[in-house]
Amino acid sequence: MTTRVHLVAAARPNFMKVAPLWHALDTAPDFTPVLVHTGQHYDPNMSDAIFADLGLPAPDHHLGVGSGSHAEQTGRVMIAYERIALSDRPDWLIVVGDVNSTLACALVGTKLGVPVVHLEAGLRSGDRTMPEEINRLAVDAICDVLWTPSPDADANLAAEGVAAHRVSAVGNIMMDSYELVRPAIAAADVPGTLALAGRRYGVVTLHRPSNVDDPRQLGRLVAALEAAQQRLPLVFPVHPRTRAKLVQFGLIERLERAGVRLTEPQSYVRFMSLVSGAAVAITDSGGIQEETTYLGIPCLTLRENTERPITISEGTNRLVGAGNLIGALDAALARPAGACSRPALWDGKTAARCLADLRARAGLQQAA
Repeated sequence: MTTRVHLVAAARPNFMKVAPLWHALDTAPDFTPVLVHTGQHYDPNMSDAIFADLGLPAPDHHLGVGSGSHAEQTGRVMIAYERIALSDRPDWLIVVGDVNSTLACALVGTKLGVPVVHLEAGLRSGDRTMPEEINRLAVDAICDVLWTPSPDADANLAAEGVAAHRVSAVGNIMMDSYELVRPAIAAADVPGTLALAGRRYGVVTLHRPSNVDDPRQLGRLVAALEAAQQRLPLVFPVHPRTRAKLVQFGLIERLERAGVRLTEPQSYVRFMSLVSGAAVAITDSGGIQEETTYLGIPCLTLRENTERPITISEGTNRLVGAGNLIGALDAALARPAGACSRPALWDGKTAARCLADLRARAGLQQAA
């Protein structure tokens, strides 16, 4: 009899975090991983292609919740996942990240008496206007086990009074994902296909409502990107929601006229091939802050705060706004290579530590 573990994936970053853990559990004789895809991201390039890149099988359960308001999305996931958890009850449930599906499934598991683990626990931005911050706080409050990626996360949980026995420092599993497919990333040579091999270029991603929903703010960012394009070529894989806003506000033509290369969302391998060769990343994503720190690539994060401050204190990340983007870009491009370090436990071995911790908490013997 093996221990049945539900792994919940919902949005693009979740897929990368789930993959190394699924592979570790799948090769362990005492565990049976069950993949649950909530369907919160439903664009093929943002889910199906990424599953294929990371060697994940088709989900065992696909909830197909799609888009909607925060309340609608959370409620739909709770209703759909409860049916799954009742008909295919897990021994353990693992939720990852900070999206609505993370909170929804954690609530269901907790109320059904299933032990719930939060992978990437303890991260805090201090900004409760961010929906993700509310999800982080709520999920960490109700989960039985909190797997943290960095010392600042441990400190946050301690400051909130979380009992130490609930917390295990396991490191950053995003690095495991990168190492899992590093050969495929190198072979993809996306910069070469864009005639950028050997040239300095930047990668852009934008998707946060605070940046793309307000036409004035998005207009300021477009103007900053127009100016940045004068420094070096920019490649911008455009999130579907961002593309819709750029079209709605009449801004997409400005980027095209400036020469910014607008592409469809990329699979994980193709996107990381693009990032790996870049001179700089300009983003409002959380995961890219981590990946660029791991790779030693300057990252300019278009946000007022970050739940990943270690990428600033130890890594290559800097918080910027539209008004100071160009100055920060010039400084980043002038920065000598190797002027940062990798945080502890960002070493590609996080999944193994998760497996060992889960095995110990489940009372299982170490497999021979």
